[in-house]
Amino acid sequence: MSTNRRPMLSSSIVQGAVKDSFIKLNPITMLKNPVMFVVEVGTLVVLLMTVFPSYFGTGHNVGFNLTVFVILLFTVLFANFAEALAEGRGKAQADSLKKSKKEMTANKLALGSVKVVSSTELRKGDIVIVSQGEMIPGDGEVIEGLASVDESAITGESAPVIKEAGGDFSSVTGGTRVVSDQIKVRISSDPGESFIDRMISLVEGAKRQKTPNELALNTLLTSLTLIFLIVVVTLAPIAKYLNIVLDVPVLIALLVCLIPTTIGGLLSAIGIAGMDRVTQFNVLAMSGKAVEAAGDINTMILDKTGTITFGNRMAGEFIPVGGESVETVAEWSAISSVKDETPEGRSVLELMKKQNLSFQESLASGAEFIEFKAETRMSGVDLEGGRKVRKGAVDAVKKWVSAQGGSIPGDLDDKGNAVASEGGTPLAVAVDNRIFGLIYLKDTVKPGMRERFDQLRKMGIKTIMCTGDNPLTAATIAREAGVDDFIAESKPEDKIAVIRREQAEGKLVAMTGDGTNDAPALAQADVGLAMNSGTVAAKEAANMVDLDSDPSKIIEVVSIGKQLLMTRGALTTFSIANDIAKYFAIIPAMFTLAIPQMNALNVMHLGSPMSAILSALIFNAVIIPLLIPLAMKGVKYKPMSASKLLSRNLFVYGLGGVVVPFIGIKLIDMIVHLWV
Repeated sequence: MSTNRRPMLSSSIVQGAVKDSFIKLNPITMLKNPVMFVVEVGTLVVLLMTVFPSYFGTGHNVGFNLTVFVILLFTVLFANFAEALAEGRGKAQADSLKKSKKEMTANKLALGSVKVVSSTELRKGDIVIVSQGEMIPGDGEVIEGLASVDESAITGESAPVIKEAGGDFSSVTGGTRVVSDQIKVRISSDPGESFIDRMISLVEGAKRQKTPNELALNTLLTSLTLIFLIVVVTLAPIAKYLNIVLDVPVLIALLVCLIPTTIGGLLSAIGIAGMDRVTQFNVLAMSGKAVEAAGDINTMILDKTGTITFGNRMAGEFIPVGGESVETVAEWSAISSVKDETPEGRSVLELMKKQNLSFQESLASGAEFIEFKAETRMSGVDLEGGRKVRKGAVDAVKKWVSAQGGSIPGDLDDKGNAVASEGGTPLAVAVDNRIFGLIYLKDTVKPGMRERFDQLRKMGIKTIMCTGDNPLTAATIAREAGVDDFIAESKPEDKIAVIRREQAEGKLVAMTGDGTNDAPALAQADVGLAMNSGTVAAKEAANMVDLDSDPSKIIEVVSIGKQLLMTRGALTTFSIANDIAKYFAIIPAMFTLAIPQMNALNVMHLGSPMSAILSALIFNAVIIPLLIPLAMKGVKYKPMSASKLLSRNLFVYGLGGVVVPFIGIKLIDMIVHLWV
């Protein structure tokens, strides 16, 4: 996992945020945040009353009006600063990505010759040749060759990764560098639509779309603001009836203190910071909705190969059945693999060399290669003489042989089960209607997976492993990895079926995968996390991409999703609870002179009506910047039940939201009263 974490704040980010705080005062921009727009309008009204007091008949209150104006202005600026600071962190990462996206040349293959062109001239479907030391000019898929690629510009990891034709490790990203060898790449995107282009667009907070949860909360805050606006407006005739003089700045101060300015000022920053925290773990979220959904995940579907296991299944042994010899099994295994460019296919030929075995390559020279398909679960070759050679899942090969009138060796199942019981994958090798033996493919569970799944279990998340392996192999891997359930011999439609089944029960489902056959399930899932090392199809179908290709990263994503929802809820609770203290500060100050009995509500014993109003207004302004670090970092999440989590947050942020302003307003009043 990459550890290149950016600091939460830097001088350049802070300076940029301060500048943007003033730029965001543009009313058109402020309209996107109705709560703070109301505060800005109030600020403008008070400014006019301060600059032109004679027009409003408030000449004797110019000093008070000026003070209110300054406090309100800083309230708006602090809210803008919080949003700009969150956006600044995303823009800082976008700037670093833009450095890797520079003008490059490409060796384009056209009509049998190589032509050097600008990378901007490449189009989807073009084929380029990239050699050692050259930059890959665009997103694509390796169609020929094998090379070591430096992806540090994207992932931050210094160690190069192997990219090869065939299998699930063929996807390459524009802007990365080939360290060794040479590959032929088919470009998969047009200019401006590359992976880096999408990353830049997504990490720039200014372009972030609000999530459904955020839109709902924004609607609630707008409704509360409208309600309190009506309340404050109706106070004016009530005060006049009671012969109480309530200046407009006082009413505006009351409105600003009553409406949810704290959460209104921090709401956007919380959402932007949530997506930014995901990028801190080198996960690219295609939308804030995906991050939010991760916080409510109930079930997680994981593809075995390349996700739970390393995915580099290599041939480790040739096992004869039905009285055949090892040499015969090895020979037909090699013939079926001569044109197989997958890692498993190449490993068969490598095992032949290690065991000093040989075969007649001429038999396969004019053969037609039959690619592996999830539906058939076999691959092989059709030889010129009419003979058909197949290798694949034992049950699939058994059906194929039986369909051609062949018989099944009596020891096939026992030897296949023996391989599966050891966690390996048995591939049966057959020629026409006769099975010769098995290829023992070995795979390894990634270290630490059991501990990671234990963490998910504590979060209340069920894990289901999907694999094309037979039930015995699947059970062994599932037991070793520590998943809750598994689906053996699964096809792409089986993964979709289990996701839909869980969703039909009202559950939110996450899916991780890296292969083309995972793409439909990644698209169906509420949260689809694709590995960056995987295929283009998988990355396009998912709504998140893990740049480090670590499937266990989904745990951090889930934690960040829960943290985002908790932070938003906690600060909303705190903001609304704040109003209780403000009621006790401002209401008595406004009506005590006309209604002496109202003094009973002055439980804070504030110095004077004017100092009480200013103290509440100042606290309302300064609490926003004080909460910015919490909004940026997020409320700490610990796995626990929903009821305990709710009780904890109500105690900390509900009770805290009542107590803190009582203390804060009183302390501010002790200072303000000396000057008023």
